[in-house]
Amino acid sequence: MKTVSVQYFPNNAALVQPTLSQSLTEALKERLIAETNMSLVEQNGDLSFEGAITGYAVSPVAIQQNETAAMNRLSVNIHVKFTNYVNEKLSFETNFMRYEDYLSTDDLSAVEDQLIKSISDQLVEDIFNKALVNW
Repeated sequence: MKTVSVQYFPNNAALVQPTLSQSLTEALKERLIAETNMSLVEQNGDLSFEGAITGYAVSPVAIQQNETAAMNRLSVNIHVKFTNYVNEKLSFETNFMRYEDYLSTDDLSAVEDQLIKSISDQLVEDIFNKALVNW
C-alpha cells in the first residue's frame, strides 16, 4: 500500500457546528501522514476513508439535588466507510461516537473549540486503530 485518500466528512447532524467537518477531516489526514509511510492522494488511494458527521449534541449529565446539571456533555457521532483496495476483507463501514464533559457553568462557545479538538483526536484514534492497527 502506497497511497491513502481521505474524503471531506460533511456535517449531516441536525445541529451543525461550522468548523467540525474541516477539523475532523484534517486531523485524520494529518494522523495518516504522520504515522504511515503512505502518500496522501485526492482520490482512489489504496486505502480510502469517507463518511459523515451524523450527530452533534449537548446534553446534561450529573444532575444535582436541585435538578440542575453540574456537567454538560458534548457528543459527536460519525459514520465511516473504510475501503482497503489491496485487501477488501479489511474494509469496514461503521459508526463511532465520542464525547467530552464540561462544567455547566461554562459557556459552550467558550470551551467548544477545545472540546472539538479533543473529540476529533479521539475519533481519529478510533478510526486509525480500526483501519490500521493490524498493519
